[in-house]
Amino acid sequence: MFIASIVSEALLYSCFSVLLGSFILNLVPKSVRPEIKIPKMVLLSAALGIAIFSFLPVLSIVLYLYEDLGLGYTLKSVLTNFEVGKTWISTGIISLILFIYLIPIKLEQKRLFSLTGLAFTLILIATLGLSSHAASLSKLAGFLTHTTHFLAVTTWVGILLVVSWFSQNHDNWLKFLNWFSPVAFLCLLTTTITGISLMTFHMELSTYVSVTAISYGQTLLIKHIAILPLLTFAFINSFLIRKRLKADTSYNPLPWAKLESIIVLVVFSITGALGQVSPPHELSSMIRAEGASKLFSFFHPGEINFPINFSPGIVSIILFLIAILFLVLVIVTFIKKAPKALALIMSVLFIVSGYIGFMLSLS
Repeated sequence: MFIASIVSEALLYSCFSVLLGSFILNLVPKSVRPEIKIPKMVLLSAALGIAIFSFLPVLSIVLYLYEDLGLGYTLKSVLTNFEVGKTWISTGIISLILFIYLIPIKLEQKRLFSLTGLAFTLILIATLGLSSHAASLSKLAGFLTHTTHFLAVTTWVGILLVVSWFSQNHDNWLKFLNWFSPVAFLCLLTTTITGISLMTFHMELSTYVSVTAISYGQTLLIKHIAILPLLTFAFINSFLIRKRLKADTSYNPLPWAKLESIIVLVVFSITGALGQVSPPHELSSMIRAEGASKLFSFFHPGEINFPINFSPGIVSIILFLIAILFLVLVIVTFIKKAPKALALIMSVLFIVSGYIGFMLSLS
């Protein structure tokens, strides 16, 4: 169930991103973007996918309780009495309405079609925010922070996914970058600010290093490390691609945009895993009750002494330098026109070496 939940969360984020990106790009004039053709089945699958993949948290609770109460009664009870169940009913209904709405229309025919679809998607994002863990801790602040964070991520990623996988050509790519790069930067800035704010709902920022002793902290650390290759690809696709296109207008930037979208899906998967582990509200008591994370114990067996300190040694510093080298090699891969698979390999090696370097820095 753990793996299924991770996959479903990643697919849920992808469904939101595809819908949001599709509606936004169809509102943008054709003169400042490539020609885009999104298969109707992709849009319908994304709309239906939101209803299906957002049901997994409900299913998890039902499977946990049904042996004592019976399947039918448990399902009814969760849907009517649990906040996650009541929220899913709203999500399911709105998703179904959006699914039916998308069947007869063609987004490219009228801007109103995309505006209406965008409105439905924003309502779904707000509904998701209402059921977030942050909202359960602080109703208004948690809802606004989570919703803004999710909207910023899916806007940036949605445009990237749609334009990289459904563009028919790379015409007007420089004009596309002229407006998308600032939008992506604004989304990144918003994501960073709201992401830090969301962390404060679960932990004190000063305890970040100590939190790596539990699964939540380990997953959070890996996610943060994985974001750095994503930013490197964003740098390539925003600045270096622009320079190459100015020198050679026939250059096709789509393969590198697709590589960035693959890294995005990796980060989505890690985010899905983060949602499946308990946040560290009471770190010491969690350690006593559950023990340290297996990953943490692999590097630091034995008793844990709090607070855990970050103090890099020679080996850690060397690993960090190697990690930076791998990121540089991602850029070199682009500059030297080396096989693009090398960029992905370098990204994975960066994550591994950066993670090991961090873990060996703890004491």
